Amino acid sequence: MELNPLEQALHTARALVMADLVAGDVAEAEIVSMVEDAVTERRWWVEQWPQGAEFVAGLIAQDVQDALLEKYGRWPLCPVCTEDGPHALDVEPELGPDPHWVCTKAAVRVAPVGGLAGIPGR
Repeated sequence: MELNPLEQALHTARALVMADLVAGDVAEAEIVSMVEDAVTERRWWVEQWPQGAEFVAGLIAQDVQDALLEKYGRWPLCPVCTEDGPHALDVEPELGPDPHWVCTKAAVRVAPVGGLAGIPGR
């Protein structure tokens, strides 16, 4: 069975965020549930605005990041800055295609969403 483009975008976004959680060794059951909740909430959003399907990966990453901040703390931590104490990466663009994790302090792109496993020192 072939997925429709909206479901495919949601499944891809889920996989990308899960890859980053696994890379950070934080893919515990309760956190995976947060990802599922974010996907469920964004499903309604993308059904209302199908043109936004290419933005859903970044939005789900931000949703999970916000949920983690409320319960556990900052995620993902910046691997670039080591002197100033730990701080989280941000997703840019906030609403756009090709989302990346960026360090706003150092003004650098760290990795695409889903690509944190490829960062040295992770």
